[in-house]
Amino acid sequence: MQQVSLITFSHHTLDIQEIGRFHIDEERRSEILSEVKSSCGISELMYLSTCNRVELLLVAEQAPDESFLRKFFSKLLSTSNESDIDFAIGNSAVYRGEEALRHMFHVAASLDSLVVGEREIITQVRNAYEESHKLGLTGDTIRVIVKKTIHTAKAVYTETDIARNPVSVVSLAYRKLRALNVPLDARFLVIGSGVTNTAMSRYLKKHGYSNFVIFNRTLAHAEKLAASLHGKALELSALETYSEGFDVIVTCTASEGAIITEKIYRTLVGNDKKRKLVIDLAVPNDLDSEILNNWEINLIAVNNLQDIARENLKEREKSVQACKNIIEEMITEFRGEYRQRRVEVAMQTVPQKVKEIRETALNSVFAQEIDQLDPQTKELLDKVINYMEKKYISVPMKMAREILAGEAAEK
Repeated sequence: MQQVSLITFSHHTLDIQEIGRFHIDEERRSEILSEVKSSCGISELMYLSTCNRVELLLVAEQAPDESFLRKFFSKLLSTSNESDIDFAIGNSAVYRGEEALRHMFHVAASLDSLVVGEREIITQVRNAYEESHKLGLTGDTIRVIVKKTIHTAKAVYTETDIARNPVSVVSLAYRKLRALNVPLDARFLVIGSGVTNTAMSRYLKKHGYSNFVIFNRTLAHAEKLAASLHGKALELSALETYSEGFDVIVTCTASEGAIITEKIYRTLVGNDKKRKLVIDLAVPNDLDSEILNNWEINLIAVNNLQDIARENLKEREKSVQACKNIIEEMITEFRGEYRQRRVEVAMQTVPQKVKEIRETALNSVFAQEIDQLDPQTKELLDKVINYMEKKYISVPMKMAREILAGEAAEK
């Protein structure tokens, strides 16, 4: 496990807006992460980004010391600016070995979330792995870690009250919206069709809202969400000229800068002087902060929800301890599972090696002697060799498993 490290930025050490500095746009993710992996001698890499954290799980021989981190962040941030690299080093938390595993379990079980008990994080972890795997960044070690991480999170949600009456970022935002008495016929502009906005939109539909226009950079994604809401889909560029009015904006994109500029907002509002509601769940914010100085807006943003999240944590203290107990049990389980998996991986070459020995023996070392045998003897010899080949493959694995089981029993 000492080859496994986790580099993380979260709401514990950074303002929500600052975490956005480490978000990588989807369009550049493959290019940047592949460069990080190859340049830093990383054999496996997984990238997770949510509204309140960025996590980078990696497998590498070199420990994540300052020298490693400087090179790592220079590639991740595509910069040689020493102040940016210093900021990243100074505000990151680094875990190694079993501590990295423990942190991953805490993250997926929502114990490290802005809102403890939110279920969205388990989906985000799974999606992050699937994307990283699709980009060719991960391998067997991260695969087994993520598998155990998701298994642990499910056990936490099933066996404790941590997710009972969950208060996620989405549900917190919805509660604030309802407190403002937003009517059911309100016109919603939904900007972005990712996991958060999809959850928020479906939550709104579930509670009776029905007037939605979806904007997204990829029209097909907007159309998919719009179809589930019986709404209208438009490309993100259409936002610049949209003038059909709105009551509420729900926005959450992966943009590194403001999507809703003052110019765009002016077009969206038109001559309507009524106070509007903007639910901005993006990191960094999609709404240009200057707009708040010039327009009547009720803003619901991720950082507005932090106080509620802290109260949420106090209410769940007993459940948190139960969750931690489950996590420690799962870590103990994983020690044995990880050792066994390492043996299995190491033993994967045994069948090929045995076959190579067989071929050398038959076709080179003893080729002349075998050619002199009669057909019946050759057939018998072939049966004997096949039998021994199977045993040579299965016996070492069986013995290794017995040794591992004995070590576990002694502990």
